[in-house]
Amino acid sequence: MTRTLKWIVVALFSALGSAGTALAQNGFHGSECLAMASAPPRATPVSLRRTASAEQVLITYRGHSTYTIETPGGVMVATDYSGSYDTGRLPDVVTMNRAHSTHYTLTPDPAITHVLHGWGENGQAANVRLRVGDMLIRNVTTDIRRFRFDDGSGGMIKDGNSIFIFEVAGLCIGHLGHLHTTLDDSHIAAIGRLDIVMVPIDGSYTLSLEGMSDITRRLRASVVLPMHRFMTPLEDFVQRIGGSFAIDQRSERSFRISRDTLPGTPTVIILKGV
Repeated sequence: MTRTLKWIVVALFSALGSAGTALAQNGFHGSECLAMASAPPRATPVSLRRTASAEQVLITYRGHSTYTIETPGGVMVATDYSGSYDTGRLPDVVTMNRAHSTHYTLTPDPAITHVLHGWGENGQAANVRLRVGDMLIRNVTTDIRRFRFDDGSGGMIKDGNSIFIFEVAGLCIGHLGHLHTTLDDSHIAAIGRLDIVMVPIDGSYTLSLEGMSDITRRLRASVVLPMHRFMTPLEDFVQRIGGSFAIDQRSERSFRISRDTLPGTPTVIILKGV
């Protein structure tokens, strides 16, 4: 190796090391779920294997599109948070989407440490990359239909909705928000691997039941958690999603799950209240 080439290599590795240090100092170490997306099913990165079997996540259905996720480290996040549903204690993190007032609030409790909007400002898309304790939170934006409280022009608002992905204890958990559009290959790639996905099934305000069922199959999550049902019969969603999913209807609002206890067959878990 020539002296010049050697110095180029040294400089390159030095730059990479500095970048890695900067990322570490900012608390963002990259997405395990994006790395896992190209791995064989059930393959767990080495860095997660020690914790995956021992650590459980508590998921509770609170109402409408709000689930709470509680991590082994004690972090609580509430999805599509409007403040209308009892979360037991004040969440550390809340995510919001702008479709209706039942999916957000502009006056959250100031004691909530992190309030994450799924929409951007001044024409810019929301860009969430946040580590809170033992959870990494990121988002993938999608377009959303305009409603009456917008400018009345109809059409779509670019990047008006966020799919939030929560990475914790070796699990990849996705919340589709108020999804109005199908997901293309770029969305699927940006989302990465999902073990658990929270899916709106009203079939009217969001995407059609047929469209939502297709997306659910494409995401290939082990656990599907319906939400945002309104009067849609659960049987309608179950029939459309197909016979490849087991159905597990629970009498409780909560369940605990870990990487090791994911069902071997893709399963729709219907919690009390849905």
